[in-house]
Amino acid sequence: MRKVDTAWLRMESPHNLMMITGLMFLDKMPDLAQFIEGLEKKFLKYRRFRQLAHQTASGSYWQDDKYFDMAAHVRRVALPGNADYKELQDYVSNLASTPLDKNKPLWSFHIVENYNKGPVVVSRIHHCYADGIALIQVLLSMTSTSRAKSLEFDVDDTQKEEHQKLGLLKQVVNPAKKQFAHSLKMMNEVTELGKKVLQDPSLIEKSVGDTVDIAEELFNALTLSDDPQTVYKSELCTRKRVAWAESLPLDEVKAIAKATGTTVNDVLISNLAGALREYMLERGDDPNEKVIRATVPVNLRPLKHAKELGNHFGLVFLNLPIFEANPLKRLAYVHHEMNELKKSKQALVSLGLLSMIGLAPLAAQNLLLNQFSKKATAVLTNVPGPSVPLYMAGCKVDKTMFWVPQNGTIGMGISILSYNGQVEFGLIVDKNMVPQPHKVIVRFPEQFAQLKELMMLHPWDGDIHADLLDGLV
Repeated sequence: MRKVDTAWLRMESPHNLMMITGLMFLDKMPDLAQFIEGLEKKFLKYRRFRQLAHQTASGSYWQDDKYFDMAAHVRRVALPGNADYKELQDYVSNLASTPLDKNKPLWSFHIVENYNKGPVVVSRIHHCYADGIALIQVLLSMTSTSRAKSLEFDVDDTQKEEHQKLGLLKQVVNPAKKQFAHSLKMMNEVTELGKKVLQDPSLIEKSVGDTVDIAEELFNALTLSDDPQTVYKSELCTRKRVAWAESLPLDEVKAIAKATGTTVNDVLISNLAGALREYMLERGDDPNEKVIRATVPVNLRPLKHAKELGNHFGLVFLNLPIFEANPLKRLAYVHHEMNELKKSKQALVSLGLLSMIGLAPLAAQNLLLNQFSKKATAVLTNVPGPSVPLYMAGCKVDKTMFWVPQNGTIGMGISILSYNGQVEFGLIVDKNMVPQPHKVIVRFPEQFAQLKELMMLHPWDGDIHADLLDGLV
């Protein structure tokens, strides 16, 4: 097992399970036999999903499960009666709080009946198998762009269908940065440099070439101040709660981004900061003069390697301006922060650190994880998904959502996903921090509605004119 994947396997704790939990809302109930056949032909073509993840004192490795049984991984369940949002939320929260069986390959699918808006498929896959970008490719391989083709399991996809999927994947996988060609080499440099710098910080001053930038980023990561105490930071329990918001029209988000000279990501993340701020005010927690950080995964995988499993991404620290009441000033702040991050090598440094953690003794790993997790409040994922509807086992996927795990002492994960012209917001949080996460998530569309209203008074000239609206917020 690769060292980075080993790190994710070893990170799991009762407080933070290292699995990616996903939801797919379908337009009709799938036939169980067809659903299982689709998994066998399309999901299990990746050999790793038939393998066990073993840990030993000397390392971790993959081993074929000679007793593999699909029935142990696919379950059909029914909620009581005509279940509503809360009952589905409780069911998914329970799954997100329940470890996968380590005596079997670490994944499962749950087909949920009796939800009043239609059937739902809940998937759980351990992070050591793959990162989010790779798992989206797995999802795409299980789906099709037409209802009829999604039931064609006995033949390979046609050339046209493959071309369509490649087009969808290009929307998901950000083009690899120029430095990707030597990212593995740089990752190894970070791993070795990290070991030495931890023993002798003065080595940073002696570095040359690319290693200068890497050393500076490593030093900055090691010396970041801890995030401030807020309602989003407290002692973790073993229970997670999930919530998801009403969809937002992606075209409206794009329009605001174009009018202000920012990006869709900037608009959505500034919207997130506003929602977190409003919830803090409701709880009596003063957000003024506070900035909290989110760790954000950055893809370092080029399109040609998108079908490979495993983890190949870095993490960057993003400042969230919860102190700012003015939505346009928040947008300007986030836009500036994102531009600065694009210039840095933080992502490569963190990939090297994860590799280093995978090599380190367990006690050292836990110490490093706890130290780094104190420097952030949340994990934030923002993934552009397919822009057209997908079908699986003869069913249309109406809406999809996923949550990535948190590590160390971080207890909140925020997911932003676009799919079929809509933007979805999801939240997973430790129950000890936010007992009712829907009270946070409902503020996402509210914040966007406020921003849209302000934009009616704002020049649509490609610049942010935050000061014009100071007296209106």
